[in-house]
Amino acid sequence: MYRINFLNTPNTHEYIEVVKMFLKPSEFEAVCDSSQFSDFTFDYNSIQVHEEGNFKKELAVKNGLKRKIFDVMSKFAGHRPPWGILTGIRPTKLFHEIALRENSSDKAADILKDFYYVHDDKIDILKRIYDVQQPFYDNTNKNHVGIYIGIPFCPTRCLYCSFTSNKVDENEVRRYLDALKKEISFVAERMQEYGIEAESIYIGGGTPTSISPNNMDELLDFINQKIPVCMDYEYTCEAGRPDTFSEEMLRVLRQHGINRISVNPQTMKEDTLLAIGREHTVKDTVNAMFMVRKFDFDSVNMDLIMGLPGETPGDFEDTLKKILLMEPDNITVHSLAMKRSSRLKVQDEEYTYEKGDTVSEMLSISRKLLKQAGYTPYYLYKQKQMSGNLENTGYCRNGKYSCYNIKIMEENQTIIALGAGGISKMYFPDENRLERIPNVTNYEIYIDRIDEMLNRKEKGIFDCMKV
Repeated sequence: MYRINFLNTPNTHEYIEVVKMFLKPSEFEAVCDSSQFSDFTFDYNSIQVHEEGNFKKELAVKNGLKRKIFDVMSKFAGHRPPWGILTGIRPTKLFHEIALRENSSDKAADILKDFYYVHDDKIDILKRIYDVQQPFYDNTNKNHVGIYIGIPFCPTRCLYCSFTSNKVDENEVRRYLDALKKEISFVAERMQEYGIEAESIYIGGGTPTSISPNNMDELLDFINQKIPVCMDYEYTCEAGRPDTFSEEMLRVLRQHGINRISVNPQTMKEDTLLAIGREHTVKDTVNAMFMVRKFDFDSVNMDLIMGLPGETPGDFEDTLKKILLMEPDNITVHSLAMKRSSRLKVQDEEYTYEKGDTVSEMLSISRKLLKQAGYTPYYLYKQKQMSGNLENTGYCRNGKYSCYNIKIMEENQTIIALGAGGISKMYFPDENRLERIPNVTNYEIYIDRIDEMLNRKEKGIFDCMKV
């Protein structure tokens, strides 16, 4: 057990996150006491800041201490993580902000390399994504928002997921949809009052297609009647589980204007599907894609996860090659993140630390194969507790980017989230600031406290629009 002493250091949490790039939580303890013996000592007051672009002094000192920790720990551990001192942050958003401030993407790249210690290969993909996203930044309209609508039900709970609700009976679905419709009506009325339109609508979960086609038909009809939308808005349903697909469900989605859909196999290895608790087969995925193509959606996404239990880089390469044969328009490649209350975290607290090298190799495979197949990276984000402190990346071909994914990941648009577990993000462009307005996560509590959820939105979103 190593003892790491942070002297005169406020908010040690963000510095501990840097240490976690090199040591497992079980391998160290953090203290803030000059009298304590320690293996490593870092003093906030000792950091001298000279030149760091146009950073504010406080941020420069913070980054200076992070670099000090990174330098010491990387020398001790014998490796330098590719994202440098960046931990739970959206690197592409940071790149945009620096490029805007410095009026140069090249200067942004230099700052990320020199002051954040980001590797060249990561900077290269950030620059590529920056170029793709610029038109979306340039066309930002303060009267346009993204809408997220959550369906908190799934056929089963996956091993890596912290989601608490699985199958429910029809009565529970109906109770939930009644509460959801009340929230939709409230939001739609306020949007009309303030001249707000939805640039995108994203129906996620859970697994939205786990409800019946009749319930989906009723919900989509209600959404379309109520929510004001822009011309040519993006309308996504994260259908997800291939075993929830049917021609009847897909027909309902298309009839109501859904133009983008996700089919999320996560892996094409049968043994892994069984191990992680998904009740579908590889054949189900192929059949689902065959059905989806019959209904001529504008864009089809498929999600994959790197680092699933028991999988080797060869297994992941095999999965990706099988996915590429189906020619989806979007492919999202996720590094496995350890969800706080997932069964996997309970079974193995430090699983993501053990899989870092494996996931890094899988990530290299994905970059190579997707580039060869003509896919372009268009959004990227990181989360805490991700295997190898790596990233999730969204790819597309033929220019079929998801507006919703870009805007929510880069946090430059208000996102109004409806349903249990939804977290709305009110964007203040003049301050480049977000305020989060959460709904409760448990769907039963959401139903019981629906009026409170409406009041939160009134105060956190719509009252702000009066100013």
